[in-house]
Amino acid sequence: MKKAAKILIPVLVVLLIGGLIGGYVWYNLTYHPSKWLAEGDDAVLAAEDYQQSLETLPVLENTWQEALPQTAVYDLIKAHFASPLPEGKTEKKAIVIGYDGCQVDTFRLLATAKKSAINMLLSDGGHAVFSFAGGVNFPAENTQATSTAPGWCSMLTGAWADVHHINNNGQPKEVEPKTLLLSLVEDGTVDKSAFYVSWDGHFSKKDATYYPEKVYARENGVNATYRRALFDPGTKFNILSDLRKKDCSDFIFSTLEYTDHAGHGSGFGLGNPKYISAFRDAEATGADIIETITERPTYDSEDWLILITTDHGGIGGSHGGPSIEERITFIVSNKDILTVVNPQPENKA
Repeated sequence: MKKAAKILIPVLVVLLIGGLIGGYVWYNLTYHPSKWLAEGDDAVLAAEDYQQSLETLPVLENTWQEALPQTAVYDLIKAHFASPLPEGKTEKKAIVIGYDGCQVDTFRLLATAKKSAINMLLSDGGHAVFSFAGGVNFPAENTQATSTAPGWCSMLTGAWADVHHINNNGQPKEVEPKTLLLSLVEDGTVDKSAFYVSWDGHFSKKDATYYPEKVYARENGVNATYRRALFDPGTKFNILSDLRKKDCSDFIFSTLEYTDHAGHGSGFGLGNPKYISAFRDAEATGADIIETITERPTYDSEDWLILITTDHGGIGGSHGGPSIEERITFIVSNKDILTVVNPQPENKA
């Protein structure tokens, strides 16, 4: 028995390591399915000056100079749950579908999209606006890194880094100020919330942003789910599994890493076919999420807020800095945006 165990354990270790390496290689080489590419995508204004290109982007209802702070996501969610239920509706729900590291000029690809979550919302009366990361709008000097942790944290708390104190990745956030995942449940606005991701920097390590919050939720009986998958297809599976439950989470916050991984791997922007394909992947996943929501047996009696947004853009193979490519972002909603939020950035202490 002991001899068999001595043989079996190394074999299992090898299989595990091999599976992880194989999964990583498969993900990076094949997660950009060519079926989402449209003819000419790899040449869509790739050489045009970025700032100039923002002047002619379609469907956005403001200019990049009038961009809303990304903290407006918090305001939109709070306003949704605070507003009266429309006639015939009995329950409010909300979901944020985050495209990590997605440049706003990807909107140029919407016209040739085969499957697009953004187009689904806009064609059904939705709205899209420019927003900004970094604490202040370009070209003022940014007061917050255009990085993943500060960006999503600003949306979840409605505050900038001077309040939530997350200046970069790898910094555990104190429980206060509480994110919507906690506060909406604790104040009785919703019964349960959920956070679905694949990046381990959110809550899966002790130095992850929301690790203290996850511990707090567990120790204090807050009905908030924090679930990480290894890759974006797993995140999609977790989201759809939740949405297919009769009593699904009332507030869902999710992030997809397609565009961020492609940007870091081979370059952010429309000059990179892999980045274009990654945007198509994110859009296809977003469309599947929206379709699953609308197919819920109770959908007609539910008042849903659906938001699609990003934490930052990118330049070259990175982000975190002050460039317009990194700073100007977007918010898309199935509901009105500009009449709901104040376009002036406000900190929520």
